[in-house]
Amino acid sequence: MTRSINLIINPHAGRGRARKLLPSVMAGLRAGLGDIDLQVQQTSSPTDARARVKAVAARLLANLDESNPPAMIMMGGDGMVSLGLNAVANTPVRLGVIPAGTGNDFSRGMGLPLTPEGAVAGIVAGLEQSVDLMRLEGQLVGGATTRWAGSVLSTGYDSRVNLRTNRRTINFGSLSYGIDALIELARFEPMNYRLTIDGVRRDELAMIIAVGNAGYMGGGMHILPNESTTDGLLDITIVHPIGRAALLRLLPRTYNGSFQKDPCVEMLTARSITVDGDGMYGMADGEEVGGVPIECTVVPNALWLMGVKPPHVEAE
Repeated sequence: MTRSINLIINPHAGRGRARKLLPSVMAGLRAGLGDIDLQVQQTSSPTDARARVKAVAARLLANLDESNPPAMIMMGGDGMVSLGLNAVANTPVRLGVIPAGTGNDFSRGMGLPLTPEGAVAGIVAGLEQSVDLMRLEGQLVGGATTRWAGSVLSTGYDSRVNLRTNRRTINFGSLSYGIDALIELARFEPMNYRLTIDGVRRDELAMIIAVGNAGYMGGGMHILPNESTTDGLLDITIVHPIGRAALLRLLPRTYNGSFQKDPCVEMLTARSITVDGDGMYGMADGEEVGGVPIECTVVPNALWLMGVKPPHVEAE
């Protein structure tokens, strides 16, 4: 039976790089997967992307054949990936990712190739694995009460930097996050967190508390360096209060994970955590989530992910 493959692309991702790569991606999928029904949709705006992803997912689920599960492949940045995983989480529909954005943190954290060519090769090789996701609950953006996150929820200094970067009118690609980190640093103070970790209340004054499943944010910051996407646990990083100069020295070390050796850093794992506090705003997978409190819960095997490399092979 012909397999349904649906490719949804943000042609503007990567400053238009996605559009240029589309013909080679389509050719690679057709050549490698053989007898497929490849349907391609190009989005024109975030609103259009959301509507198209929702409609495709509804159609695939309405005509589901679990012996020959359909696939939705997202081509673009982490925002497109977030739309896809929220549409097909907890279903048999397979999710593929062709990274073509500036950050591609989801692909990093899930061990996926970081080039479109590598991603296509992984998909056509038939590699797939069920992975954990993080479910977020609260009064979220757009009136939602629940959504899925594949990477990291941030609510402190890191979320303010992310929010500033998202609202930029001039984008410098991966450099934008670093520039905005310096701007926010000049006025940031430690925040009073009210946490409930696996049912236990904990009040904490902190610079950053990051919670997630796959451990990257901000275009390559490895904020959860001990993460696993299949262990049924969330990872939590707490950066306790330090001076601005010390935080400035710490930030570059988040890109290789070595920051975790600093005495101000604490690492935890949990199955659930509720994040609350004054003046906080949640960001997840690079997208605005909403105000706190936000309850985070790990859901094992919530997503069928295509193109995942074997554990012993490093991602590109």
